[in-house]
Amino acid sequence: MTADLRPPAYRDRRHAGRVLTAHVRAAVDPAQTIVLALPRGGVPVAYELAVALGTPLDVLVVRKLGVPGFDELAFGAIAGGEQILNHKTIAMLGLPPEAIAATIARERAELERRERAYRPGLPPPAVAGKTAVLVDDGLATGATMQVAIAAVRSAGAARIVVAVPVGPRDTVTRLAALADEVICTLVPRELDGVGTWYDDFQQIGDAELRRLLAGEA
Repeated sequence: MTADLRPPAYRDRRHAGRVLTAHVRAAVDPAQTIVLALPRGGVPVAYELAVALGTPLDVLVVRKLGVPGFDELAFGAIAGGEQILNHKTIAMLGLPPEAIAATIARERAELERRERAYRPGLPPPAVAGKTAVLVDDGLATGATMQVAIAAVRSAGAARIVVAVPVGPRDTVTRLAALADEVICTLVPRELDGVGTWYDDFQQIGDAELRRLLAGEA
């Protein structure tokens, strides 16, 4: 982990994936590994990693539960049958149960839509007995990565490695207690948003995502 206060550090997500590869390569056995991207932003990062390692690439669809009116502030996250709520945030903001339920229902519907769009008719990623490398383009609160860890743990992953290009130290430390290993190549003292560490942080569209998952560079 490297502390650095001079953003941006990466040209784009695919450049970040190539930087990340050198660190992940020493930590896994490619023959026993599957790379799982958190869409959408994690897919270009994970694509570079999976190609370099020669491992399967898939997506693990997760959704952040954003505070109504302040969507970037998460009070939890969902993935598959897993759900994590930050009760401290809920209590601090006084979020009413009906607002929480409405947000969960909306994000569950979007999660199911993305599952159909990204993995039409496919079974869940085959992680049982394997090393699952969970990849995103960066960490902020870590809520979506936390629920991703819980999802692959319950699916029987033998080992879980979180691999991200940037994230704050407190989030990295917290996730390290949940995963078997966290590889974060840049740990700034002040995050100021994941996108500030990239020259190009354009939104990833569904068409680009499907193209990368199909192995089309």
